[in-house]
Amino acid sequence: MKGDKDIIGLDDGDDDEAEVPSEWLTTLADVSMLLMSFFILLFSMSTLDTKKFTDSFSAVQNALGNKAKSTTSSVVSTPEMSTLVEQAKVKQRILADQKRVYDQFRSYVSTKGMEGIVAAALEAGKITINFPAGVLFPKDGVDLTDEGKARLRTLYDFLIKTSGERINIRGFTDDTAPGPGSRFRDNWEVSSLRAVAVLRYMVSLGMSPNRLTATGLADLEPLYPNTTPEHRARNQRVEFVLERWIGE
Repeated sequence: MKGDKDIIGLDDGDDDEAEVPSEWLTTLADVSMLLMSFFILLFSMSTLDTKKFTDSFSAVQNALGNKAKSTTSSVVSTPEMSTLVEQAKVKQRILADQKRVYDQFRSYVSTKGMEGIVAAALEAGKITINFPAGVLFPKDGVDLTDEGKARLRTLYDFLIKTSGERINIRGFTDDTAPGPGSRFRDNWEVSSLRAVAVLRYMVSLGMSPNRLTATGLADLEPLYPNTTPEHRARNQRVEFVLERWIGE
């Protein structure tokens, strides 16, 4: 039909000279790259098995046909793709290490009788350890109590054994501003001073300052709506965020 020939740019009289267009190879290469990226993302979140990876890619090649093999082989053999595969392996190893540290910490908390006092969560390779501010500081204060120091010494004994972890100490308050006559300007100052006080105490116990940072976040990121005294007390907290860096 004439309409069909017009689509591929042929005239009625040159059927014998028509050639199969090769533009599809470019599209095929793009699709192959997307498939490989998709596979890498999947493997980064699961157990990476080199044999399975090779078998899966071979199956894709066979499904696309022999003509695609030369194109896709040149795509996946680039240094960039090799780097992506290596990064996926490293990321997977880090996630496994963090899961191990998290499980060890939960067991440690149980043996030290700190269950119900300190909470921990693992998400995307980051371990978050949560202390209520009332456990560490007096009401509306920024100086560690004796009980708070004792709790931090217990935590220090665990963290000092996890040298590969970088630790961000984050202070939080509720949404109630310091009252009239307070020596603090606002909740930003309160949360920052509490985080710094914890950092300095951990350093005084012997932890390397290079592992620690301190951040004050005031009433940002509340765990609960600030609608009851109980919720406000839970939102006032100090968090230790443990993250293992690539290369550690």
